[in-house]
Amino acid sequence: QVQLVESGGGLVQPGGSLRLSCVASGFTLENYAVGWFRQAPGKERELVSCIDFNGGKRDYADFVQGRFTISRDNGKNTGYLQMNSLNAEDTAVYYCATANSRGCPERQTPVSLYSGAYFWGQGTQVTVSS
Repeated sequence: QVQLVESGGGLVQPGGSLRLSCVASGFTLENYAVGWFRQAPGKERELVSCIDFNGGKRDYADFVQGRFTISRDNGKNTGYLQMNSLNAEDTAVYYCATANSRGCPERQTPVSLYSGAYFWGQGTQVTVSS
């Protein structure tokens, strides 16, 4: 069965950290870029970060401001998003996704314009609250 499964979300206090994982099964992730996205209630889905197929290029949304690190382990068919210094505005469902591309989407392009071409995980909830 072809799928992406995210894990690592949860409730964390402001200033805390979480590490999200995205495990692929049924296909080889190493041929594709991996993107992390998030969607808060009432808001559009937005790109958080993306890493190309071999990890040579990593891109981050402006709001990340050096707090998150994206990585991948192709041997484990897994992508990661390390999130530090979390704040309430980071509360959202986080999704990993991939498409038939080795590169990442342009940050300026609305996710709604290409989300249909992506293969998505089910999402993991991240809640930042005291």
